[in-house]
Amino acid sequence: MGTTSVHSETPTAVRTDLGAIFVSLELSRSSWLITSLSPGSGEKMSKHSIDSGDIAALRLRFAQIQEKARLRTGRTFPIVTIQEAGLDGFWIHRVLEATGIESYVVDAASIATSRRRRRAKTDRIDGEALVRALLAFKRGEPRVCAMVKAPNPEDEDRRRICRERKVLIAERVRHVNRIKGLLFAQGVSGYEPLHKNRRNRLEDLQTGDGRALPRHIKSQIMRELDRLELLLEQIAAVESERNSFLAVHEGSAHGTLTPATMLFAIRGVGAEFATILWSEGLCRHFDNRRQVAAYAGLAPTPWQSGTIDHEQGVSKTGNPRLRTTMIQLAWLWLRNQPGSLLSRWFVDRVQSNGGRLKKTAIVALARKLLIALWRYVTAGVTIEGVVMKTA
Repeated sequence: MGTTSVHSETPTAVRTDLGAIFVSLELSRSSWLITSLSPGSGEKMSKHSIDSGDIAALRLRFAQIQEKARLRTGRTFPIVTIQEAGLDGFWIHRVLEATGIESYVVDAASIATSRRRRRAKTDRIDGEALVRALLAFKRGEPRVCAMVKAPNPEDEDRRRICRERKVLIAERVRHVNRIKGLLFAQGVSGYEPLHKNRRNRLEDLQTGDGRALPRHIKSQIMRELDRLELLLEQIAAVESERNSFLAVHEGSAHGTLTPATMLFAIRGVGAEFATILWSEGLCRHFDNRRQVAAYAGLAPTPWQSGTIDHEQGVSKTGNPRLRTTMIQLAWLWLRNQPGSLLSRWFVDRVQSNGGRLKKTAIVALARKLLIALWRYVTAGVTIEGVVMKTA
């Protein structure tokens, strides 16, 4: 009677026939955790921690990892790194690429995780997950994760104009509301802190019971006005930089308009919208319209399982500033471009639903409008029925 031999092998967690050293960087304010998987080390990942921002220690650690791999295999392997997009921006990625290291920045939300209600999460676990995601990405597995394309320093710096203005506008609103709230508690209404005669008007104010403004509350409002006027000066300076950006990009010596100026030439698209559209989204390269919609978070999100098939709405991933601007621009588009093909599509769509679902339709209009503007600035495809500004 013959015996049957059962060959039992424990499946390895990762591949061991590596052609490079795969490294993940878990970045925090105090330390960086380096997790690496090297050829010849089986499935064991090594971990090492260095001080945050210590590039010299990072390079030394990479050299030590390469030397250990060379001693084990007799070969020298390149290093491939991955890190999550976060507060550290892209400066570490640029340093690594400048030294000849293949570097990737991944959208952390795109990495698959356990759906258990309570799952363990530590830097060590996250570091190993990043290495596995990098391995799958380099093997060519589709949809394993979404790598972030780092903008060049000029495009990244140009965004600061619109982003700083938004922060200053929010601060201005808070100061105005605070002043109005202080006065309303004294029975005073109708005072506008943004008017040029705000200080003279303050001297003439009386409380609701006919008294002059109390001394301390008047001093507090004066200090609020000091901060408000400083904000107004800073907003004017930022807007001047924005207008200078559009002025510099008015056209070349051959009379051709640049994309930012092309957007500004459309009726209903002001200087702020034109700058945001270009600096936050359209300055990037997209292969197709689906990538454009997905980057703005305006792509649909279906839910299909068996007989269940319904739409969850837009994904809301990507750039939230671009998405918010496009929703605002879609409403303004209906007012300023009523004869365009996109506006007529919106009206027909809403009327077919009996006047309902306007918010859903406006999101769809924002997606179509963004794709149309992308084709306009990249390929010169004119938006049907659009009206341009007069010279």
